[in-house]
Amino acid sequence: MSLAGGLGGRKITLMTDEILPASELVPLPPDMSGFARQLVAQAAGQGVQLTGEGGLLTVLTRQVLQAALEAEMAAHLGFERGDPAGRGAPNVRNGSYPKTVRTEIGEMTVDVPRDRQGLFEPVIVAKHQRRLAGFDEAVISLYAKGMTTGDIAAHLSEVYDTDVSRDLVSTVTEKVVADMRSWQARPLDRVYPVVLIDAIMLKVREGTVSNRPVYVAIGISLDGERDVLGLWMGPSGGEGAKQWLTMLSDLKNRGILDVCIVCCDGLKGLPEAIRTCWPDAHVQTCVVHLVRNSLRYTQRRDWKQVAAELREVYSAPSLEAAEFSFELFAERWGQKYPALIRLWRNSWTEFIPFLDYPVEIRKLIYTTNGIESLNARFRAAVRRRGHFPDEQSALKVLYLTVQHREKNRANPTGRINNWSQILNTLTLTFGDRLGLN
Repeated sequence: MSLAGGLGGRKITLMTDEILPASELVPLPPDMSGFARQLVAQAAGQGVQLTGEGGLLTVLTRQVLQAALEAEMAAHLGFERGDPAGRGAPNVRNGSYPKTVRTEIGEMTVDVPRDRQGLFEPVIVAKHQRRLAGFDEAVISLYAKGMTTGDIAAHLSEVYDTDVSRDLVSTVTEKVVADMRSWQARPLDRVYPVVLIDAIMLKVREGTVSNRPVYVAIGISLDGERDVLGLWMGPSGGEGAKQWLTMLSDLKNRGILDVCIVCCDGLKGLPEAIRTCWPDAHVQTCVVHLVRNSLRYTQRRDWKQVAAELREVYSAPSLEAAEFSFELFAERWGQKYPALIRLWRNSWTEFIPFLDYPVEIRKLIYTTNGIESLNARFRAAVRRRGHFPDEQSALKVLYLTVQHREKNRANPTGRINNWSQILNTLTLTFGDRLGLN
């Protein structure tokens, strides 16, 4: 059965014997693609640009905004412009005033209508609003991708033919500070099977420019989701276990009562700081960090052979096999690279927990690559900046980098592959500590 009329002249076929009233039918959205192609073709034929002053998108956006403002006023008053119903009404239109707003496609001026009683509060272009939401989102997105305030101002001037000051860009990006503080203080899960921690150095001005560590923690939840738990900036002087204790205590105060495995680099004193917060945590030195540090003590021509023999150590099926492989390694390289052997002996206590786990968990913790990938994004975001004027500016960029999602690329947050299999293994290993029963 077919219905015609009442829906923009469209013919609707119903797979039923009962005719539904038009009020219960969902109206189909208009097909705008043909209309858009027609407009673009017409603009191109007349030499009209898409953006900029007098451009097609600029004019259309202005007309849409203007029409929306007029519709808001009509809804506010209860009658349209020129409607006889408005004669003698206590509140009527009372002219308008021009207002310039910035949008994603440039600046434009709209006429904001006024009412005689001064009660009209427009929504689409609110009072004191000079930028539409899309403009702010575009600025924040560019900032998160590593562009400086000067870069963004120049980009908007070139692409959208609108003058934007660096101060305005800073004002827009300052909007995220409240969100950042809320994010940094949010409550966390009671238990995390795995937490990865690391630090990155940034140049920040403190009277003079100095290197300051930013401490980063990524947690893997019981649902298999990676999440950046927090970012903290420490004082100048390099990464320190004492500062890590402060950061880890913050995580505990935000709700983390237990962590099964903490994967970290080989910083002296860090295992003790971790166990102060979570006494039962298994501290695992990042194997990739350990191998990378090992190569610092070897000549380049030996890198391939050293890395291959170290693989036999950390891929050993048991602790006894790993100890045997390492003794062979020490016998082969100890005389030539004694510092390399000392590095592994000093790190052995934090390395060997790795050997107690089945392959599924080993793959999860043998490296802090998840956090290394995030640090690589951080470095890309700060590379063009040289140094930051203050601590908040630095943390703001890192926070936006955490929140930014890139298509067709692995992101710092997201679900771990094959998590159900890993969770089964974690449950057999840590039992009631996970609190799943």
